[in-house]
Amino acid sequence: MIDKQQMLIISNLRNNARQTLTKMSRRTLIPVSTIFEKIRNYESSLIKKHTSLIDFTKLGFNTRATILIKASKEYKEKLREHLIANKSLNNVYRINNGYDFMLEGIFREIKDVEFFLENLENNFGITDKYVYYIVDELKREDFLSSPEYVNYTT
Repeated sequence: MIDKQQMLIISNLRNNARQTLTKMSRRTLIPVSTIFEKIRNYESSLIKKHTSLIDFTKLGFNTRATILIKASKEYKEKLREHLIANKSLNNVYRINNGYDFMLEGIFREIKDVEFFLENLENNFGITDKYVYYIVDELKREDFLSSPEYVNYTT
């Protein structure tokens, strides 16, 4: 189980991974050397990837969609490989309850989503799909990003 000190470090990383260790030390009252060592250990086990959250609309990608896909059995592996390699997809998940994959796609326009889906239907044995267009982002990547979560999880 993770202790309170570890949760404080994790919540500070989730909130702002670019803050200095000195600033994190002041906020958490944990020595810089301890924070440094913990983060180094997390990078080989807990931390999957360092990244930035981007406002894609400022780059001209004005359409985001969550797409549920069901494919016939003989196409699932080929579809899986295609989805993982597709540059328009931000996230690809294997799911259950009637669908095989859940995708988060980033596109310039709705017609690009339609072209993407048409390609899947024509080449990968899609038997069912459902598209949810993201209208507004209300909360994103917030879990464990605040010291208040420390008491929730410990």
